[in-house]
Amino acid sequence: MRSNLERKRLRNAPTAGIVGGTAAWALSLSPAEAAWLRFKQNRAACIGGLFLLLTVSFVILWPVFRAPGIANWLPPSVTYAPTALSNLQFAAPAAGHWFGTDVHGRDLLSRVVYGARISLLVGLVGAGVSLVIGVLWGAVAGYVGGRCDQIMMRAVDVLYSLPSIVFVIVMITTLEELFKGWLAKVFSPEFAAMGRMLFLFAGLGSVSWLTMARIVRGQVLSLRNQNFVLASLALGASHRRIIFRHILPNVGGVVIVYLTLTVPSIVLYESFLSYLGLGIQPPQASLGSLIAEGASQINPIRIYWWLIAFPGGFLAALLLALNFLGDGLRDALDPRAAERR
Repeated sequence: MRSNLERKRLRNAPTAGIVGGTAAWALSLSPAEAAWLRFKQNRAACIGGLFLLLTVSFVILWPVFRAPGIANWLPPSVTYAPTALSNLQFAAPAAGHWFGTDVHGRDLLSRVVYGARISLLVGLVGAGVSLVIGVLWGAVAGYVGGRCDQIMMRAVDVLYSLPSIVFVIVMITTLEELFKGWLAKVFSPEFAAMGRMLFLFAGLGSVSWLTMARIVRGQVLSLRNQNFVLASLALGASHRRIIFRHILPNVGGVVIVYLTLTVPSIVLYESFLSYLGLGIQPPQASLGSLIAEGASQINPIRIYWWLIAFPGGFLAALLLALNFLGDGLRDALDPRAAERR
């Protein structure tokens, strides 16, 4: 079934046959409309986007489910607090606990939802750092050129030469040694307990913008000598106006696509660090720390499979959805990418 917009376009198209009318209608679409139609044709990207929308909505609304006026109308399994203890240690998945319980009797479903919130928050913060620092760094380096470009990009090369995961680990441990006591003294011990998350943001953010800077620099180098930029210079436009009003909007598609691919890489980094015990610490939880807790309960006597299957499966589904969405946005915003496949 065609949408109202598509039917309107077809009615206004020339009546030189169905093929000619459809071609004329396609040519009359704006770039945003054409990109949206191409995105809708990518079934995997649509499913990934729908999964992410449902996940984010569920994560945001989860605390509301425990409200007294709402919890009475919902199944008990979606009303548990992530830190609520009980005597049902290692309970298998059942009607009362859909994902089972952990070593402390906490509901695993609520822990997975809480962990997904932390993991997505870390991914969004890393993507935000990549957007702000990476785009500005690459745009300035590519537009100014010359010695400034060489100095700025050599700094990027130096950071690239360092093993990223080792650099993040060293940075997190160093910041924790330097500032954890200061945070507890100036603010409170509770705030200092959350300092690991802040240090994790700083460590992952320090390496998340490097590739973005390189991509944006390459795009700006190809745009700075275009006619519309030269015309703006001739009309007296400032360099700041040219960068923010003419160049950056033309690299917006590339930036959006890479941001959707940056989030899963940051989530995977955080999960790996939490698995090693260097990320989110109990009683807080992320998907990586939940997988680590499940792996620690594997023993020759009994395997509590749900402790690792549900967090690991949810992490895999989340990463797949983010990658499908990124691939769909890339094909939608760059039709030549889809044609080359």
